[in-house]
Amino acid sequence: MEKLSIEAIIKKIEHEERFYAVSDDYSFTLKIDSYVHYVCSAIHDGHQFRTELWENCLHTEYERWYEEDPATKAMIATHPIVIAGCDSRFEYDLNRPPEEAIFETAWGKQLWKQPLPEAMKAKSLQKHTNFYKVVSALIKKIEEKYNGCIVFDMHSYNWQRWNREVPTWNIGTSNIDNKRFGTLVEAWRNRLSQIQLPHKIAQTAKVNDTFQGNGYFLKYITHSFKNTLVLATEIAKIYGDEYHQVIYPEVVEAVADQLETHIPEQASNFLKYI
Repeated sequence: MEKLSIEAIIKKIEHEERFYAVSDDYSFTLKIDSYVHYVCSAIHDGHQFRTELWENCLHTEYERWYEEDPATKAMIATHPIVIAGCDSRFEYDLNRPPEEAIFETAWGKQLWKQPLPEAMKAKSLQKHTNFYKVVSALIKKIEEKYNGCIVFDMHSYNWQRWNREVPTWNIGTSNIDNKRFGTLVEAWRNRLSQIQLPHKIAQTAKVNDTFQGNGYFLKYITHSFKNTLVLATEIAKIYGDEYHQVIYPEVVEAVADQLETHIPEQASNFLKYI
């Protein structure tokens, strides 16, 4: 891995160079082993929280971890193109538009003891801007090569906070072209439902059950690129203990091993629709 400026990352994409880099502000990583027609993302995988924010933050380190998507990058790490956030969504949320990306309250609790100075907000929002500059350049390049792109937008959610039975997997589709891609969505739901997990973990997959796919990442790409499908894919945190901040690596590995087959097969099916 190398450290690169945003400009250098974009230039490498434009020249179709293979690389693995962290942005020079350490806010995200991008790996491109080959320029295939699909991208895997884990934008809430990050847990970094810069030190100048610590004293002013009312949420604990555990409360931040609880609302992040730990290990989602590990589930997709072997695929040819992987982009992942490094910073906590409590600094700025890549899945919200810029004007909403810096929280004042988070999950019903005030986040800051004192309002953040504008200079601190600007530092975080520049990272948000830089990330989307790279996303735009990446999807543009793939659409130029293949006339389309499919993005596997990986997230996780806290299943134990729900007072009803919830699925292991949820696909959010409210902001995609379901008339065009509905068959692909159902194929993806079916694939996810077949993933086998250790410890007799229930294996269910539903569409728009717990989340509907309202994230900014999906909306930004969908509105900017007419031949790109984003599959907002949430896994319940059955791969860990969300109340004790423990990750079960054997479950993460089982997910990753099976997605290694399912994702490229789903991406291959996508080519029939563009």
